[in-house]
Amino acid sequence: MTRYGGQYGPDITFLGVDACDLDDESSYADADVVIIGAPFDGGTSYRSGARFGPQAIRMTDYLAHDGSRPSLALRTDGLQDLRVVDAGDVEMFSGDAATACAALEAVVEKVARTGAIPVMLGGDHTITWPDVTGVARAVGWGRVSVIHFDAHADTGDIEFGSLIGHGQPMRRLIESGAARGDRFLQLGLRGYWPPPDVLDWMAEQRMRSYEMTEIVHRGLDACLTEAFTIATDECDGVFLSVDVDVCDPGHAPGTGTPEPGGLSARQLLDAVRRICLEVPVVGVDVVEVSPPYDHADITAALGNRVVLEALCAIARRRQDARDGTSWDPSRPLLEGR
Repeated sequence: MTRYGGQYGPDITFLGVDACDLDDESSYADADVVIIGAPFDGGTSYRSGARFGPQAIRMTDYLAHDGSRPSLALRTDGLQDLRVVDAGDVEMFSGDAATACAALEAVVEKVARTGAIPVMLGGDHTITWPDVTGVARAVGWGRVSVIHFDAHADTGDIEFGSLIGHGQPMRRLIESGAARGDRFLQLGLRGYWPPPDVLDWMAEQRMRSYEMTEIVHRGLDACLTEAFTIATDECDGVFLSVDVDVCDPGHAPGTGTPEPGGLSARQLLDAVRRICLEVPVVGVDVVEVSPPYDHADITAALGNRVVLEALCAIARRRQDARDGTSWDPSRPLLEGR
């Protein structure tokens, strides 16, 4: 598990945080969060390119890569108030999905067993299968719920002759028992897939999927509140998986399977903030950023900000728990300064 560095391009860390080597326990022994690159797109069914996502998410920012990002809204600095280190990319050959996923699962499990939160930068959505599995092996088999943002359910069975791919990770997780179907929450689904037989399987597993029509009708906040109640029942932690195609292609054009009519970037960032403030997050992945199809780094910047929003909110949750405080979203920016 020696640090591989950047599988594609230079070995850079997420916005300049310290690097760590998973063979040197002292380099991440005190870490709250370990960033892990998963440059795999061998599971894509349409447009590839997500193997370049980890590098783009790490580097796409107009500010100095100095390991500090204070949040105006949350009044925390997720890169300073937490100990965040970057383990580099896991070596993942897109021509051998089974071997690539096994390598990633081993790394995620090793990090999760230290008590740190693993944050994976994808890569296509295939990686959520080893991501959640690795966390579940450390936290508790079947004791990790999943909150999954996506335009697509990713619950197919055999696609293009393979059991492994970005259209099947959620089925593989539920079938293995790593995650429970009745503690699997999906938000943002829309479009014209999956077919009725797959929807029937999802219903049999008692999955809860919020299609965009329901989100528009009820409001995203109401759907999230309901999802939190389910996700925290009989589970010890929540895994957050964000496929950037949950956003409308106008907000995330650089992705493999764009579907019109999704969330706005603002809605996604607000939702990620709420999740990391209100529920015990034990793992995160951000997937399907495909730089070859991006325009002006729009999608890479969104992926970067999803990670930052999650880290700053986790820091705020811990600060409030420690100090007995509570974050007030209506507080004016300059109040008390």
